Amino acid sequence: MNTSMVITVLGMVAIAALGLSGRRRPSKQLGEWTVGHRNFSAATSWFLQAGEFFTTFSFLGLAGLAFDGGVSATYAIGYLAISLVTMYWIGPRTWRLGRDHGYLTQADFFAHRFGSPLLGKVVAVVGAVFLLPYLQLQITGLGLIVQLATGSHAGANLSMVLATVLTVGFVLWSGIRGIARVAYLKDALMVLALLVLLVAVPVSVSGGLGHLFHTLQHTHPQLLTLHAPGYDATWFTTSMLISAIGSGLNTMPHLWPPVLSARSGKALRSNYVWLPLYQVALGIPVIVGLAGVLALAPGTSGKSVLLTMAAHSLPGWVVGLIAVAAAGAAMVPSAAIVMGISTLVSHNLVPVRSERARLTTNHLTVVAASAAALVLGLTRPDLLTNLLLLTYGGLAQLAPATVAALARRNRLGATPALLGIVTGVACLTWLTFGGVDIGNWDPGLISLAPNLAVTGVATLVLGTRRDSAEARAGTAAPEAAVPAPDLG
Repeated sequence: MNTSMVITVLGMVAIAALGLSGRRRPSKQLGEWTVGHRNFSAATSWFLQAGEFFTTFSFLGLAGLAFDGGVSATYAIGYLAISLVTMYWIGPRTWRLGRDHGYLTQADFFAHRFGSPLLGKVVAVVGAVFLLPYLQLQITGLGLIVQLATGSHAGANLSMVLATVLTVGFVLWSGIRGIARVAYLKDALMVLALLVLLVAVPVSVSGGLGHLFHTLQHTHPQLLTLHAPGYDATWFTTSMLISAIGSGLNTMPHLWPPVLSARSGKALRSNYVWLPLYQVALGIPVIVGLAGVLALAPGTSGKSVLLTMAAHSLPGWVVGLIAVAAAGAAMVPSAAIVMGISTLVSHNLVPVRSERARLTTNHLTVVAASAAALVLGLTRPDLLTNLLLLTYGGLAQLAPATVAALARRNRLGATPALLGIVTGVACLTWLTFGGVDIGNWDPGLISLAPNLAVTGVATLVLGTRRDSAEARAGTAAPEAAVPAPDLG
């Protein structure tokens, strides 16, 4: 076992130990396990929400995308900035609804705002299914990180197993409090690692950042514009739009607990003002990927670019520390994702009444979902590749109904909303698996068109939702009479 491997393993154990310290005794209620006491400070909410910025995709995917497609990789910076502008308005509204009506999940929001438990269950199924490949991505990415950092395939598999067990352990024990505590460390390590890479990689490749772009301008000018094969302006625009729609309307189930657990709407709104500056750090993996164009062979796998460049530029022990940061970027999102899946299953899908049975079901789902993702990551790492492409696009099909439900008076009926979601998901599945040539358009964005069309036609046929519908269903929203939003 080399130095990098030792440092990586010790780092993962330290991350899990910090997560376990988030609670002295296990929670006895699912609500407390999921959203705490809804009193997290602005700083804690900041790091929980920033967790989506730094994942294995941020660490490996963006560098690989820049290696293959040049500055097209900056779409991630664009969509996150746009989504945070949207969340500036939506976040406090979502938080207040959650506080007033006790939401634990995204599906609770749909069931309440549409007065339809069936719609809530459908949303829970869609959310759980589309989050599973995202969970596998984090676990598989962790194995790749360790393999690239240590040169050991066996060590990579061992690390995947170890990280999964450690993550499950601290999630079961500490819930969202453990995730929040680890998020502090993970983001600090990630920022430090990225700053080291920003200095070391350009210097080792071309003598500095300025020389790097000067060389690229003369040798690979297409990578500095939106003209790289497969990553043109159409790909850039549609990918940024569908991602901004999904993130900006909070359609990812695992991102609801960070919002619902906040102390106030004002704390959330303050964070959304400054978070766009934080995610500028995502430009660093893009720079590393562009540097790889000058240093690595053309056929190099994009997902290996960042750590390969780190190994070429830094001593082994530093590479080990960077691998620890990358491991944190896999473990923390994995914890949040598995929490999102388990709460949807135990709270919205499995009909259990007692709190103890619900918590037991939740914990069993955590273990089952993590084990399934681990087994697939070890045996068939590419099995869910196509399904992964559906994740953002599939969850974005919830966006039209989300917009309607956020309104003070929801005029959209449950049936039109349900038909629109099902149509959008079905269209997306057909476009992805049916061999349909759509060029560089994002299939999720295309699928929103029939989603909206079916929703509109169904509304015309069935009529709008009457003001008395919520009262008849026993789900009247008292905040509807409040003239202005209370930001806490």
